[in-house]
Amino acid sequence: MADLIPPSPSDEAYAVDQDQGEVFTVGDPFALFAEWLALAAKKEPNDPNAMALATADEEGMPDVRMVLLKDVDACGLTFYTNLESAKGRQLAVNPKAAIVFHWKTIRRQVRFRGPVELVTAEEADAYFATRSRGSRIGAHASDQSRPLESRFALEKAVAKKTAQFGLGEIPRPAYWSGYRLIPLQIEFWVNRPFRLHERLQYRRESAKAPWTKSNLYP
Repeated sequence: MADLIPPSPSDEAYAVDQDQGEVFTVGDPFALFAEWLALAAKKEPNDPNAMALATADEEGMPDVRMVLLKDVDACGLTFYTNLESAKGRQLAVNPKAAIVFHWKTIRRQVRFRGPVELVTAEEADAYFATRSRGSRIGAHASDQSRPLESRFALEKAVAKKTAQFGLGEIPRPAYWSGYRLIPLQIEFWVNRPFRLHERLQYRRESAKAPWTKSNLYP
């Protein structure tokens, strides 16, 4: 198995490692994130809005999985899910989370930490309506995160819901909605040669407090 792990780069490899120059081009962290996300959208071959979401259960055991960012503004970062899923149950008892974006093509990452709140029903309805019909039916058919006896059982549930809705409207299930992470800490990381990476951290005490900025050792 050790053969599957690449060796550490040599001095020669580091010497030709691309230095990206100045990347912290704007002062507001949300504006800087938007700038990096726009660049990733041009370079990343798959899902530049994919992010690792970390939560913890009532015993403090951490859990992490990839989800998709669906909205971002000065209020925070929004994603959608089944509220009865593992992440939904964990956020119900411990409404705090951490998120990281890692874009290999541009060799940058951004980390967020903070409390999490449910989006409004109106926001959830509006986003649900934009989903494909198959995805909306899937939201009704899937008991997300719970044991599945067979693939056939899932396909049967999808077929049943497809027949139930026919050509009519597919309402948002009451157990399906969105969460917004309100960042109290944002960290920007960019690759630099010889592992002397550059880290810029923003922190604030509350959602309405001003940001403080500091550089961190790599």
